[in-house]
Amino acid sequence: MRVILAKSARFCVQTLVLPSPDCPVCSSKFGHRAARGDQPRGQESPRRRACGSVGARARPSQSAASWPWPGAAILGARTWLGCGLLLHCALAGLAASPRGSSSRDKDRSVTVSNSVPMPVGGKGSRTSCSPSTPQKVPNRLINEKSPYLLQHAYNPVDWYPWGQEAFDKARKENKPIFLSVGYSTCHWCHMMEEESFQNEEISRLLNEDFVSVKVDREERPDVDKTYMTFIQATSSGGGWPMNVWLTPNLQPFVGGTYFPPEDGLIRIGFRTLLLRIREQWKQNKNTLLENSQRVTTALLARSEISTGDRQLPPSAATMNSRCFQQLDESYDEEYGGFAESPKFPTPVILSFLFSYWLGHRLTQDGSRAQQMALHTLKMMANGGIRDHVGQGFHRYSTDRQWHIPHFEKMLYDQAQLAVAYSQAFQISGDEFYSDVARGILQYVARNLAHRSGGFCSAEDADSPPARGMRPKEGAFYVWTVKEIQQLLPEPVLGATEPLTSGQLLIKHYGLTETGNISPSQDPKGELQGQNVLTVRYSLELTAARFGLDVDAVRTLLNSGLEKLLQARKHRPKPHPDSKMLAAWNGLMVSGFAVTGAVLGLERLINYATSGAKFLKRHMFDVASGRLMRTCYAGSGGTVEHSNPPCWGFLEDYAFVVRGLLDLYEASQESSWLEWALRLQDTQDRLFWDSQGGGYFCSEAERGASLPLRLKDDQDGSEPSANSVSAHNLLRLHGFTGHKDWMDKCVCLLTAFSQRMRRVPVALPEMVRALSAHQQTLKQVLILANGDPSSFLSRQLPFLNTLRRLEDRATAYVCENQACSMPITEPCELRKLLHQ
Repeated sequence: MRVILAKSARFCVQTLVLPSPDCPVCSSKFGHRAARGDQPRGQESPRRRACGSVGARARPSQSAASWPWPGAAILGARTWLGCGLLLHCALAGLAASPRGSSSRDKDRSVTVSNSVPMPVGGKGSRTSCSPSTPQKVPNRLINEKSPYLLQHAYNPVDWYPWGQEAFDKARKENKPIFLSVGYSTCHWCHMMEEESFQNEEISRLLNEDFVSVKVDREERPDVDKTYMTFIQATSSGGGWPMNVWLTPNLQPFVGGTYFPPEDGLIRIGFRTLLLRIREQWKQNKNTLLENSQRVTTALLARSEISTGDRQLPPSAATMNSRCFQQLDESYDEEYGGFAESPKFPTPVILSFLFSYWLGHRLTQDGSRAQQMALHTLKMMANGGIRDHVGQGFHRYSTDRQWHIPHFEKMLYDQAQLAVAYSQAFQISGDEFYSDVARGILQYVARNLAHRSGGFCSAEDADSPPARGMRPKEGAFYVWTVKEIQQLLPEPVLGATEPLTSGQLLIKHYGLTETGNISPSQDPKGELQGQNVLTVRYSLELTAARFGLDVDAVRTLLNSGLEKLLQARKHRPKPHPDSKMLAAWNGLMVSGFAVTGAVLGLERLINYATSGAKFLKRHMFDVASGRLMRTCYAGSGGTVEHSNPPCWGFLEDYAFVVRGLLDLYEASQESSWLEWALRLQDTQDRLFWDSQGGGYFCSEAERGASLPLRLKDDQDGSEPSANSVSAHNLLRLHGFTGHKDWMDKCVCLLTAFSQRMRRVPVALPEMVRALSAHQQTLKQVLILANGDPSSFLSRQLPFLNTLRRLEDRATAYVCENQACSMPITEPCELRKLLHQ
């Protein structure tokens, strides 16, 4: 057994174990330690991670029988693919590079050279071509619509998009496939492109010995989830860029996330890795193929989700209690959230806590759940993860304090957080939360809304500090003290000491002359002297510090932030991902509809209506009743589609149906309910597993070439489509009384019962659906100017027996289609609902 062990004072201990068939230790079995995070904790730099790392993945320890190849021993810190690579016996020589741990090597995992050329030319490129730069020849990705694929269209790598042409080439030439998956706003995807995919020598290796395939994970979530399952099963985490080597039959045998171009002190280099895989493919191909088949067989067994011999789902009370206890144990009392670092917003957890509080209002645990959710939301809103100047939230925080974010902004985060802050306002009555919700939607309307009514996917983390400069992470969002002082020089009247507006803002938001970003959070030194705005003091404390009125301080700070926003408009903007996804647009329809209904703001509901109209006009095929997955912002406000179209996945249907139901409840326009019913029928036809229960993530025909057809079993940054579908089925049953949808909901919950029992915190949204199913739900019907021939009345004939009293708006509280006596006074309705 050969062991490469590297230690660093700044980074976690990395252990790369390469099994050998004649080693007694290697012949033993091995398993994974259960983990919620995606990386080892400790001294690792918070920025040295893969983009959008697959965090909060609660997995039980795997048994020895899970692993199809002769086992490997994991020594010291757990091996994870973001820092290295776990290889089985057939690849024993892969990392035996004589340079692997040489002290002479510059550690490129710590400092990245700036000498690597940037991508040039072409739509979607991150920089423009200077006059002296030789004209580059595009590869076949130039014909794609995805902004991410277009960013690689001028790489010297002979990229193929995912498709039969690439697969046929690999089989004909008997070459392994190199699959690289990412997305256009991913910082570490940019880094690997600049360092490796622009590198002529590395590109030559890829072109000669591999068939290279590039995939936008947001276009093809089925491809992403399939191979991320392999990454997570053979390591303790995952993230993007995701790089996997496949057999010509698309079965994985080696994988990882970000690799530096050359060997470093604690990481194998990408060039070395390619050479070793090439060597092993030539010398031990049959062993590789056999092991790959065993891996695939094991993953199929591990990923199976089925009702089995179970007839009913587990107890909601038990699952609720266990889920709450698991969250309580990991809760950060001081800063909120549920991990040390990195910290993700995870709105699904906050929604669960609010629901738990609702069912346990009079208990200590109920109060605790409410406090955990509200405190987390407040700390997030005060932290640097929130853009205090332009509003909206960044992807995640690299530290425990929510201070220094990973700066990309994702549409799905904005959509879910708008709902979470609206719920917080409903529960607490504190306008702090409603102000945050409004700010999120203001950002979306300004920066991500498209003229067609749809919403673009994201904004990049990187942008040039000034025009013509190399993009740097966070450049658009950070400030120096000098900039603030120059922009806000006005004296503040009435203060107890000489004070300018700039000094007031600097104090309140914790800016310093040397910058408030620690070197450990800026390993490349790109943010020296810069500051991320984060609320350090309450308005009351800031006002008291300078002897000012609280309202005056609020006005001065808001005025100062507005001036910063106007100044920031002159900076080079982060690259937007102009791709529009049905799923995320469905979430955004919910965000606007729910917040508009809670805050009583018709203009927000109008945004939701425009979003739903966009989905029906541009992402729905009337003839087949199917949704499309993607469309793209074209020139002049037009909308473009790929040819052939990219059809929708399960999450597209589930999230759009949820959005339509939320919009129906906010607007009372029955056409949205009717369309939701039609889409649910299509979802059932395309994705339902009639044998095992639950929904597959992809259609059977579309996923035929992939080794796995999965059912997503985790509520993470986005809720699982099966969790959302469980809620949708319950709501649709309530609106229509159709028994088939209730039966499907029960079957779905039963299929996922083993997963919920094992790790309920992995499925908090599904646990909420389980609670809703096992409770007797109350429906409130308010008759104003009701139409007995309306769509809802046709679905629920018992509604025609209800009447208004004295020509007044009249409410009924119904359970199982049995209704209370008519109610015309709000206080009586409130009393009945609290019984």
